[in-house]
Amino acid sequence: MTDTILSPQDALIAIMLALSAADETIRTAELVQIANIVENLPIFAAYDQERMSQMGQMVIGLVEQEDGLDQLFALVRRFLPERLWETAYALACDVAAADGRITEPEGRMLEEIRDELAIDRLHAAAIERGARARYMTV
Repeated sequence: MTDTILSPQDALIAIMLALSAADETIRTAELVQIANIVENLPIFAAYDQERMSQMGQMVIGLVEQEDGLDQLFALVRRFLPERLWETAYALACDVAAADGRITEPEGRMLEEIRDELAIDRLHAAAIERGARARYMTV
């Protein structure tokens, strides 16, 4: 993985995919949410969406390895500017909330992302609350 080069957008997608894969079941609602995020957010305006499948293969390959998450987070910290770390956490929260429930493994992955990207606990709580509010149902 030392020769892997990611764009900041690749790194954001990798975080979202890692969250989705955390419970070993990538749900359709989560994939649709990732696709919607990539299609609609300004940060992805110039992103080549064909790269998403490559990112999916990379993330799945990494999470299957013993130290794969460590490698993934090292790549994200290397290629994602620190000013976008909260963005990565917010996108992960949106993916986690997309199917209406956050599984225990997804909760642990969010905690791992929060720790690895040094997201302040107060900021994380605000981001999490925003995601919950966006995905409430009647």
